[in-house]
Amino acid sequence: MQFARINDIAIHYQLISGPADKPVIVFANSLGTDFRIWRDVIVRLAGDYAIIVYDKRGHGLSDVGQVPYSIEDHASDLAGLLDLLAVKQAFICGLSVGGLIAQALYKARPDMVQGLILCDTAHKIGTTESWNSRIETVASKGIASIVDGVMKLWFTPAFRRPENTAYHGYSNMLVRQPVEGYLATCEAIRDADYTDAATRISVPTICIVGDQDGSTPPDLVKSTARLIPNARFEIIRDAGHIPCVEQPEALTAIIRAFTDFALHGEKSS
Repeated sequence: MQFARINDIAIHYQLISGPADKPVIVFANSLGTDFRIWRDVIVRLAGDYAIIVYDKRGHGLSDVGQVPYSIEDHASDLAGLLDLLAVKQAFICGLSVGGLIAQALYKARPDMVQGLILCDTAHKIGTTESWNSRIETVASKGIASIVDGVMKLWFTPAFRRPENTAYHGYSNMLVRQPVEGYLATCEAIRDADYTDAATRISVPTICIVGDQDGSTPPDLVKSTARLIPNARFEIIRDAGHIPCVEQPEALTAIIRAFTDFALHGEKSS
């Protein structure tokens, strides 16, 4: 395991080396998960790209840190990690809150971003009322009290079959996140609005969404793509909010085609 102290926080990360002539892809995970959600995508990309995955503050094996904090704080952690690893430019693939972090990183440090892969995310996610309701419930009853509702947003009915042991595993992942970090990140999402910033993104960008995403539905993700100049838009069939788990082959193919297009102008499939 690899750890780095960034902004006085221990950040858990993994760096997988790749060919020097290929880009670096950074994966930022969603609320209530750790970087293991990217495993089935990473195994398909390893050897062809340099890859960085990490647990954002308050998640996985990273420190919770001083709360409250903002999406900009999350982006500062990522910038610090990339500086430490001497990564000058990278494709940032952010899922859900990870996509907000990717947008915040571009806003603060555009020099670091070669392209944006915004996966099941938006310029603004949810409402103040919806986030306050979730925060109140988790603060009083714990993360376990919302698992069933969240899983319906994350995964398709086919994935949520009782006999699917992976479904139980991802439920465990959510429950076992630090409550303080989960709540602080809920507050950060609630307060984040990149509507205006999205219109000023000038690097190659693609917005991707599962066709059954209950957290950031296709129409919301499509509206984000329309805000970003020349952004591409893709829908992944038979996937909910976390296509890297349900449809890793499809997501990997889109990532490969998009990075090829961004670097060489080749036609994306």
